[in-house]
Amino acid sequence: MNPVTMARRLGEGLLSFPVTPFAADGSLNLAAFQDHCNWMLQHDLSGLFAAGGTGEFFSLTPDEAVDVVRAAVEVRKDGVPVISGCGYGTAIATGIARGAEKAGADGVLLLPPYLVGSTQEGLAAHVEAVCQSTGLGVIVYNRDNAILEDDTLARLCERNANLVGYKDGVGDIELMQRIYNRMGDRLTYIGGLPTAETFATPYLTMGVTTYSSAIFNFMPEWALAFYRAVRAGDHAEVQRQLRDFVLPYITLRNRGRGYAVSIVKAGCRIVGRDVGPVRSPLTDLTEAEHAELRALIEKVSAPSLAGAA
Repeated sequence: MNPVTMARRLGEGLLSFPVTPFAADGSLNLAAFQDHCNWMLQHDLSGLFAAGGTGEFFSLTPDEAVDVVRAAVEVRKDGVPVISGCGYGTAIATGIARGAEKAGADGVLLLPPYLVGSTQEGLAAHVEAVCQSTGLGVIVYNRDNAILEDDTLARLCERNANLVGYKDGVGDIELMQRIYNRMGDRLTYIGGLPTAETFATPYLTMGVTTYSSAIFNFMPEWALAFYRAVRAGDHAEVQRQLRDFVLPYITLRNRGRGYAVSIVKAGCRIVGRDVGPVRSPLTDLTEAEHAELRALIEKVSAPSLAGAA
């Protein structure tokens, strides 16, 4: 799938970021990963982001990240692009991008570089190096220590035809508006704030037609119904689901540091998906928190939990 086609496909529907299953000893469980992807791909998806943030990219070695992407490609569904997580320093990021291309991915999501802050010039050089290292479509993730201004992003787009997507994890409405006003349909825009469902409606008014749904990992029917309500402008339904599930879910997620991934894996276990523990330094939810999450899930999707342990 060429970069422009890939980007347009992503903007047509909901995006999923599958968790990466691990065995009890912390090793990759690629069979469980493929089983999980197959289960999610039974539902309507516009993109599968393998080894992304929810997939614990930060805990994977570069080789493991490519292995996860290859496993996703092997079970891909026609018309659903596979996007690889990509990041760390420039040398590692370009290596992952090349590895993802060889593994059959359709694009890369460039996460912030490891730890360090930088100037706009330094960030631009990092992004451009990744774009030049691969023929895949590149999506930049504006977040934390990697916040591109609209001028920088525009210059990068002029020089790199395969820079086709912008994922926002900042929540700066003014910056988002300046970028969209300047770039228009040159880019596909993805909502990437945690939890993205909270911001889906206001972001839609700014041209952000899709977002990354970690909740899709354990409640795909709910996630798709919520997305349809957002796109249809059904504000009453959106607010009801925010009140009944999303906001209490966020409260539980915020109870522990690093729970953004841990709570998703807990949700998977609750609905009977075998995805294993999180890798350190993350920690799993406590038994009491696990029970709270189960009660929340049962409140909005009890029929789908029939028989789940």
